[in-house]
Amino acid sequence: MSTQGYLLPTKQVRVTDLQALKGQRPWAMLTAYDYATAKLFAEAGIECILVGDSAANVVLGYDTTTKISFDEMAMLAAAVVRGAGNALVVVDLPFGTYEASDEQCVRSATEMLHRTGGHVIKIEGGVRMASRIRALKAAGIAVCAHVGFTPQSVNGLGGFKVQGRGDAADAVRADVTAVVEAGADMVVFEMVPAALAAEITRNCPIPTIGIGAGIDTDAQVLVWHDMAAMFPGGHRPKFVEVFGEVGEQLIRTAAAYKKAVAEKTFPGERHNF
Repeated sequence: MSTQGYLLPTKQVRVTDLQALKGQRPWAMLTAYDYATAKLFAEAGIECILVGDSAANVVLGYDTTTKISFDEMAMLAAAVVRGAGNALVVVDLPFGTYEASDEQCVRSATEMLHRTGGHVIKIEGGVRMASRIRALKAAGIAVCAHVGFTPQSVNGLGGFKVQGRGDAADAVRADVTAVVEAGADMVVFEMVPAALAAEITRNCPIPTIGIGAGIDTDAQVLVWHDMAAMFPGGHRPKFVEVFGEVGEQLIRTAAAYKKAVAEKTFPGERHNF
């Protein structure tokens, strides 16, 4: 299927390419965690792929993102890079691999990029992570910041709650200012009121990427298992739109295969040697 109508990148997407789209048109980011999915998303024209620590939940079955290890993230990210074509690949640093010091952060990031071939490192936190971002940039590493609701800090934030309502808006503004001044190349806003995200985006010199942050950010990101309903009937956040019923289709496909085997209609004569 031709994907030219979907703005298929014809050359490697760079951070500067996405920065140049600010104020021109929104761009799309999706998560991916394996070669096959990354390859399909690249063929669909997705400009940016995130190997998120959400893999802990949707790939490895952990009950929290904080349980995924560095080695697990590196294995998944390397597979994504091999399938990503011209898409820019952003890789999360897992919990516990960057919080202790700037030195730990740079060491983890350089190892992650060396082992995977990824292009951008993502870390969670605003003001408290400014020195980490500054250190990464000094080491020549592109950085995606993440403010608002930060899943690795869910317990400290009191659960899955919108961040930045009322007086708390100033804290989100301060976080964005801090990551911009530290040199971040782009920033994710998660579960931030739409009006606040729009206001900050208008004044932010780097691309803003929304997930539960309204329509006015420079880009949007979703976990692909959510937007494609990989788990039929499963919980999906309010901010998710379902664009396809992949899980239902896969169940039907597997059931059709089972039926054909049980009824001995597969394999048929044409499959024999």
